[in-house]
Amino acid sequence: MNINKLPLYAEVSNDLRFKIFTDEWKVDEQIPTEMELCEIYNVSRITVRKAIDLLVQEGLLYRQRAVGTFVRKIDEQGNLTPVKSFTQEMTGLGKEAYTLNAAIQKIPASRKIANFLNTKINEPVMNLRRVFGTHEGAFAFFDTYFLCNEKYSVDSKDYYGSFYEYLNSFGIVVNSINEYVEAVLPDNELMKILSVDQCTPILKRVRYTKDIDVGKSFQEYSECFYIGSEYRYYVNYMEP
Repeated sequence: MNINKLPLYAEVSNDLRFKIFTDEWKVDEQIPTEMELCEIYNVSRITVRKAIDLLVQEGLLYRQRAVGTFVRKIDEQGNLTPVKSFTQEMTGLGKEAYTLNAAIQKIPASRKIANFLNTKINEPVMNLRRVFGTHEGAFAFFDTYFLCNEKYSVDSKDYYGSFYEYLNSFGIVVNSINEYVEAVLPDNELMKILSVDQCTPILKRVRYTKDIDVGKSFQEYSECFYIGSEYRYYVNYMEP
């Protein structure tokens, strides 16, 4: 699903972000110069600079004047929020919410999804689409991707409960998370799913998780969309 057509700088920043999250670029490693990135992505220097600026604002990169741009240590951003299921989040917010609809299917990986899941373009991946809400209606839509595995069910009814609890049944514990949040406006499909108009503020939360224990290879990429007036995003920082 393509909720929003991304501008070029966002596409570039997504790919740079992927290199950081997957440790292709190590902490304190200098990334390619702006001119080198222009050649790699075949875009203008303005586009590359906007992409880098975005990751600097997110705390993933830092600049050294007259030297270059480097990968920032994740710990310097503070401890990230623990990985919680949607049900756990809603309980913490005092909301009683549940899955209104869930659909699972195997689809060929796009370039973007292949990058995040470290697989090949057009390789089959699992795509889980869920709508959440209350008896009053829907207020959240999750579009989730993860690698295929013969042990995963292809029956949608098995995904109405907590996704992370479902993974736990296979010994998978999601214990690493990187995410960012931005405000967007809904496209036609999202307007239909959430029953909103084109001017309704939407909170888009992009989440990349994995099980980093030895021998585990699970990775998840999700785009989560919330009606802005129905959801608050909290970040809890703890002293190391």
